[in-house]
Amino acid sequence: MSRDQLISNVQAYFDDGSFKSDLQRRVAWRTESDTGQPCPALRSYLDEEMAPWLTSLGFVCQVLDNPQAGAGPLLLARRIEDPALPTLLTYGHGDVVNGQEASWRTGLSPWSVTVEGERWYGRGTADNKGQHTVSLAALAHTLAARKQRLGYNVTLLMEMGEETGSPGLRTFCEQHRDALRADLLVACDGPRVNAARPTLFLGSRGAVNFSLTVRSRERAYHSGNWGGVLSNPATVVAHALASLVDAKGRITVPRLLPPPLSDKLRAALGDVVIGGDTDDPALTPGWGEPGLSPAEQLIGWNTLEVLALGAGSATRPINAIPSSAVAHCQLRFVVGTPWQDLEHIVREFLDEQGFGPVEVSVSMACGATRLDLNNPWVDWTLASIQRSAGQPATLLPNLAGSLPNDLFADLLGLPTLWIPHSYPACAQHAPNEHLLAGVAREGLAVMAGLFWDLGEPDSAPWRAGRLPHST
Repeated sequence: MSRDQLISNVQAYFDDGSFKSDLQRRVAWRTESDTGQPCPALRSYLDEEMAPWLTSLGFVCQVLDNPQAGAGPLLLARRIEDPALPTLLTYGHGDVVNGQEASWRTGLSPWSVTVEGERWYGRGTADNKGQHTVSLAALAHTLAARKQRLGYNVTLLMEMGEETGSPGLRTFCEQHRDALRADLLVACDGPRVNAARPTLFLGSRGAVNFSLTVRSRERAYHSGNWGGVLSNPATVVAHALASLVDAKGRITVPRLLPPPLSDKLRAALGDVVIGGDTDDPALTPGWGEPGLSPAEQLIGWNTLEVLALGAGSATRPINAIPSSAVAHCQLRFVVGTPWQDLEHIVREFLDEQGFGPVEVSVSMACGATRLDLNNPWVDWTLASIQRSAGQPATLLPNLAGSLPNDLFADLLGLPTLWIPHSYPACAQHAPNEHLLAGVAREGLAVMAGLFWDLGEPDSAPWRAGRLPHST
């Protein structure tokens, strides 16, 4: 079978309804990982849906407990054709955020795929069940086209806790480092830059969530009797925030800024357009770091966001000075930022500004990654995508969002290639989440072509002698 016939076959799988059937079955599993309650469906999804499907493709599957108590299980599936061959590692997650059923538009359910034109609604259609269904269906069709001989080995890691920060994943990867040994990561998550063009990104921004808290006294006091002589913790927190980020969203803490953008990075982002799709918000003129394009601000720079503020009762305010106040914040950052020292950096800066009573606490962190733009896999993958899609892909040095890519890039030492099959306005994590049919269909072609090309003699970098493989 030829490469063109493979792509024709995988798109016929979409056109005849088989893709929708597979996706519908997976969306129906209520794999919510962020409710704070035990969710048996997290294990059932792996045991009853994914493992049998992968076993039929020749994978040996293990559903393993998470090393962190109470966190979701993980699936480790391996298909070894020959230990001497290079190995591809791929990744996905089967958990979703809470369904928010009451907030979906009339006629839609988070647990069923509803098709309205190009939009396929359902929780997980975009993040991540639709995406790993695209990738694995393309792999299955490539196996059939290659008569069950890819010419390389495949390992799949699927977690069930990505939506809660991937608890236990680092420890799991450390414990199973030998089983996860590979030469390349190819995975599907996150959005394209826009719906019109495929995207390749090489890493992701990191994220650190932290809180600023002021605890002034045990209880609230009447604002008429005590206002003017008691400090207001909400006022203190507001001014502490204003010392970290100004009224235009620009970070004012020098040590939380990234290195200057290199010429190579600016060139890569030169034709990247942010926004413009239906349902995309209008960009705010003058917001963020001055002198940068929107793409440079979003993808090549750091941003400090206030996620939530708390003091008193916003829904039923009373005439009292609150006893405490809190601001929950997040730093999104690129490679080169000293994020491991964030708590110390913020603490030192606030002390210098006279905000000693403000407590700083870090709650979650993941590192930033970015594959070298000169890595041989980059141009090779762009060429493969263009051949399958009939149009060039947008290259992002890193995703603006965050993924556990530091485990693959830094811990496991792999070149990392991410090919998303969603788009920014997909409403992931919100009511009415949806997948675009055209993006999914094109994604099947892109992934099937890539899996085919990886098995071509003397084609992929691991076969051309340009990169050693580790197995």
